[in-house]
Amino acid sequence: PPASQNNEQGSTLRDLLTTTAGKLRLGSTDAGIAFAPVYSTGTASGKSGRTMPNILDDIIASVVENKIPPNRVPKINVKSEIKDEPKDDRKCIQDDCSKLYSDIQYSWICDKHVLWLRDHKNSNNWKLFKECWKQGRPVLVSGMHKKMNFSLWKAESISLDFGNQQADILNCKDSIISNTNVKEFWDGFEDVSKRQKIKNGETALLKLKDWPSGEDFKAMMPARYEDLLKSLPLPEYCSPEGKLNLASHLPGFFVRPDLGPRLCSAYGVAATKDHDIGTTNLHIEVSDVVNILVYVGIAKGNGVLSKSGVLKKFEEEDLDDLLRKRLKDSSELPGALWHIYAGKDADKIREFLQKIAKEQGLEVLPEHDPIRDQSWYVNKKLRQRLLEEYGVKTCTVIQFLGDAIILPAGALHQV
Repeated sequence: PPASQNNEQGSTLRDLLTTTAGKLRLGSTDAGIAFAPVYSTGTASGKSGRTMPNILDDIIASVVENKIPPNRVPKINVKSEIKDEPKDDRKCIQDDCSKLYSDIQYSWICDKHVLWLRDHKNSNNWKLFKECWKQGRPVLVSGMHKKMNFSLWKAESISLDFGNQQADILNCKDSIISNTNVKEFWDGFEDVSKRQKIKNGETALLKLKDWPSGEDFKAMMPARYEDLLKSLPLPEYCSPEGKLNLASHLPGFFVRPDLGPRLCSAYGVAATKDHDIGTTNLHIEVSDVVNILVYVGIAKGNGVLSKSGVLKKFEEEDLDDLLRKRLKDSSELPGALWHIYAGKDADKIREFLQKIAKEQGLEVLPEHDPIRDQSWYVNKKLRQRLLEEYGVKTCTVIQFLGDAIILPAGALHQV
């Protein structure tokens, strides 16, 4: 190619390919680039065939092998490529693909919207996870606490080690944040009599908000940080070094999302009079999230529901049969109630919450976004209206001790 083209450093992909066409052969590494084979054998369906990812390889091969000028890049018949691609993936997800993944212990919950991987030790979990993740579905992995040093995560242990620290504590009912001593929070974690009282004498529902987080977590709690990292589910995706954890491998010039980890600790709603509030309001995360329930405290004191009372509160929810079965298992310890919505429903939910705000006489400013502002916990009555008026179904998940809930970016959720 002319020198002027070389100087452009390939301002577009087409320029890059054509300027290097003279130096490259398919499979050659002379220029430091190795091209993958243009054709591959599809193994998922047991048939040979070209697959979708090879379209780019086809373009590269066509340009490189034939040295086609920039204005004559061949047209690739994308439709025929898609038509020939194996269609088993989505079908196998819907049909439980029991033959293809017979070595994995799994179930579907929430109308087949959530994949439940029941054996955290199975090294093949990522294969089924990958198919589910393509479709933007949440995933639940149980038993993660069995890999962890449980003594590190007890409330009394954290209070003993870090009680003298200052942190932001959120009163979940009125959204007031105060900077206070961490010990005060932990003292009341399982003893209701030691909890703060609000104006009317009611027990405060407190949350230790993202403390510690990110680099602070690693510096302040190195043993717990290491224990958490070695216990992450699906390490291919969730570990900071995971080969499929794309955020960890972004080039340095990108602004990376805060990947944590963050410790989120909150009192249970069961000890409050108002069960229509949550410790985490409805919101969206900008990156994929894995949330592991590392400890469940059993609160004691006046006004606290008994274990059977807590279970009854869970059972009042619109639960999947498998979750109801887990509730009756004495070896399982339920700790958190999640309501999850698909990202595609965000606009409907936003419109619904603005409508409810107007009904309640609240001022709705044009720039107000109820999801971004995290100003709503959608209670049972509102969830029913959301279904009836907008056709948006709530996916209800109980998180038991040791459960990891993995959410794709954009999924709405409250806890």
